[in-house]
Amino acid sequence: MASILFGSIGTVADTSELQRAAFNQAFAHHGLDWHWSQDEYRTLLEKSGGRKRIEAYAQSQGQSVDAEAIHRSKSALFQQTLQAGQIEPRSGVVATIKAAKQRNLTVALVTTTSEQNVSQMLNALSPSLSAKAFDLVVNTALIEQPKPATDAYAFALQQLSEEAGRCVAIEDNLGGLAAAQAAGLPCIAFPNQNTAHHKFAGAALQVDHLAFDQIAPFL
Repeated sequence: MASILFGSIGTVADTSELQRAAFNQAFAHHGLDWHWSQDEYRTLLEKSGGRKRIEAYAQSQGQSVDAEAIHRSKSALFQQTLQAGQIEPRSGVVATIKAAKQRNLTVALVTTTSEQNVSQMLNALSPSLSAKAFDLVVNTALIEQPKPATDAYAFALQQLSEEAGRCVAIEDNLGGLAAAQAAGLPCIAFPNQNTAHHKFAGAALQVDHLAFDQIAPFL
């Protein structure tokens, strides 16, 4: 049984600008005069990991900060936004999952974000899309190393009893693409609002709207 592996919450709902806003709110909460513009954030997203992004930015500013505490605040603020229900599924996602289920394919959400972020996003998307749509949901608590390491995909393949060649990954960022490629998965790039300008070298296909017919040739 083949599987479609959605590689991040951003492939399901475009949360990128909500996350940027949460970062900026967290900076203000911690007394920092930082403000990430959209252009600056787009560049920062070329590397994975929110906490690492904060650490690298602090170093570039010649400052020492508690990156873990700032990132916790950012996550809490982001989750509050999700609770307000300000998101909807990305174009074609619901129809693609429905088509996959009709063909008895498995569908997984293979993220390296927190369990709380995943659950709040899926709650916000319900009833259009809920956790029941996924046969497996992977979050950072279930693995050792986040993307671009292959841990999340290796765990998903093991749990689904699948081979990489019978699955396709869908990713919206370069770290996720690298993880999928390293795991031997064909990967469809589905960039979000803030990664659309990135160069998804090696992706099997790049789309701005998801459709099952695009995915089927890679399964």
